[in-house]
Amino acid sequence: MSTLPIREWASLDEDARDLLLSRPQPRDRAARRAEVVRLIDQVRIDGDHTLRLLTRRFDGVELQRLTVTDAEFDEAVAAIPDDLAAAIREAIGRVRQFHAETAPKPQVVQTAPGVRCERVYRGLDTVGLYVPAGSAPLPSTAIMLGVPAALAGVGRVVLCSPPNKAGRVDPTVLFVARELGIHLVCKLGGVQAIAAMAYGTESVPKCAKIFGPGNSYVTEAKMVVAADLEGAAIDMPAGPSEVLVVADRGANPAFVAADLLSQAEHGPDSQVMLLSPCPDLLKAVCVEVDKQVATLSRSDVATQALQNSRAVLVDSLAEAVALSNRYAPEHLILAVRDPQALMPLVRHAGSVFLGDYAPESVGDYCSGTNHVLPTAGMARAYSGVSVLSFQTAITVQQLTREGLAAIGPCAIRLAEAEGLQAHANAVRVRMEAL
Repeated sequence: MSTLPIREWASLDEDARDLLLSRPQPRDRAARRAEVVRLIDQVRIDGDHTLRLLTRRFDGVELQRLTVTDAEFDEAVAAIPDDLAAAIREAIGRVRQFHAETAPKPQVVQTAPGVRCERVYRGLDTVGLYVPAGSAPLPSTAIMLGVPAALAGVGRVVLCSPPNKAGRVDPTVLFVARELGIHLVCKLGGVQAIAAMAYGTESVPKCAKIFGPGNSYVTEAKMVVAADLEGAAIDMPAGPSEVLVVADRGANPAFVAADLLSQAEHGPDSQVMLLSPCPDLLKAVCVEVDKQVATLSRSDVATQALQNSRAVLVDSLAEAVALSNRYAPEHLILAVRDPQALMPLVRHAGSVFLGDYAPESVGDYCSGTNHVLPTAGMARAYSGVSVLSFQTAITVQQLTREGLAAIGPCAIRLAEAEGLQAHANAVRVRMEAL
């Protein structure tokens, strides 16, 4: 039996369809949340002392200093091979280009003669970037968060990443930080890193907003601090990585299998989905998945993720996209002959990859778009990280005497309808003075 089971959508009742499109459910959610709240409270009370204790407990390393020194930065930069440094700089360049050109621009609208309305953007004062390094360090995440933060005009950037057994942050993460002008990097991971950035400690400044993916505990911590008025805002709720592929008869089974496995190797709780109206294509992809998964260094992780995954036979490509919208994937790959024809049907997805030669991996690293994306169906309401994520939008209005004369009566009448006399008077006293 294939590691990727095939199901026929038309044969399922509604309950079975809901189950088919459901994500893996986390175990002991209540217990995990209670543990997260307890750890956060400890950090709030004891600051750096608790951070050191939790780093020893969870990362197995004793730290005297929680922040990266200039010497450590220098050593990390010197250790990066030239070809890797070039690849990082190349990726930064494309990510910077895309985010700069798609950043919001100030707008001015005259809504009536003498009434000028504007929308302007300001970078956040202090933001926290979380860069995971559990099973594998993710310097690409440092790129995806650091580039738009710089373009947004953020006042101060704090980057937290777990230390290795030597008490060091991964050198590639530090190389990216230096390339992007991020000077404050903390050797912190997990719940304690999120708590430190949300509430501040002796070594970690309090942040207005926290960005970045993480495991289930990190995600839970972000949601806890976001619900606290004294905590910090977050980029989005997030969960395990996922991809949904819509494929037609002409899709290359090896390509599709490789795309599915590229997400399955993230973690055992990741999920991959394949939708196609072509039964032969589904079978061919399943054969390729079994063949390729055996060659992966993380084959055990990918195999566990495949237990949460599905291949689904649908009636048409249009039905496949409709199911994708219902699922709202983090990544959507349209491995079809005319992907642009399907794009108008796509309503809910974090990021979309069109055709046979746009693997999801390029979005993770160097196409230019951002890989910090909504998961767990959150693409129905959330967008991926962008420059705007690191900014607030402020509206501005300026009225001349003529402008107030033109729209003042409207404001007075509406204020009176709401029974707010002082609102009406604030306009009326000015109009009487015209």
